[in-house]
Amino acid sequence: MRPMQTLATAGRVLHQIRNDPRTIALLLVVPSLLIGLVAWIFDETDVFASIGPAMLALFPFIVMFLVTSITTLRERRSGTLERLLSMPMGRGDFILGYTLAFGLLAIVQTAVAVAYATLVCGLTIEGSIWLLFIVAIADALLGTALGLLASAFARTEFQVVQFMPVFVFPQILLGGIFLPRTQLPDVLEVIGDWLPLSHAIDALDAVSTGNEDEAYIWLRVLFIVCWIVGAIIVGSLTLRRRTP
Repeated sequence: MRPMQTLATAGRVLHQIRNDPRTIALLLVVPSLLIGLVAWIFDETDVFASIGPAMLALFPFIVMFLVTSITTLRERRSGTLERLLSMPMGRGDFILGYTLAFGLLAIVQTAVAVAYATLVCGLTIEGSIWLLFIVAIADALLGTALGLLASAFARTEFQVVQFMPVFVFPQILLGGIFLPRTQLPDVLEVIGDWLPLSHAIDALDAVSTGNEDEAYIWLRVLFIVCWIVGAIIVGSLTLRRRTP
């Protein structure tokens, strides 16, 4: 790994995104708008108080997955990756550079989404707001890492969308948003317990309600981090120079 190559890649990605207002809007505005829509739908009820933390996990995760996977795939299809790897740059430098760039964007995205959910939508947080912020960042980084992993296997943008039923939908269905995992069939409960989005939802719920101690929350953050590192490693090992 070469730090200078990694930083150069991150800077190039950030420069490209800065000149793409639609991507900036998708990253920074859309998750907050969707959270606001959910809060508006349940405006006359107490439902948002219970599902709001899950929405903080869900929408940034999906957006980061889509943007990261499609952007990385375009680099490969355009031949940019092939040209970069012909220079003194390894696949790990490329993946880490993208991770760093989108990680910085994930921090800004999370700050906007958390601030909007708490200050505008009225989501009540009984625990530490900083701990909520940390968990939400880890969740957004998870979407970034899985997006990088998906882009290593996809050939077209359409195939990236096709990977969503593999990488995203099972985590949504088994994460405890629609039904507590303890009420799922035993096999599905076990699968759900091993999926990282489930732990992000659990941690955000715990911070929101204040029902669990910090050790419980940090353990789930550690589980998410392990998934992030694993996805980055696998993505760097399987990344192809160019898509035919």
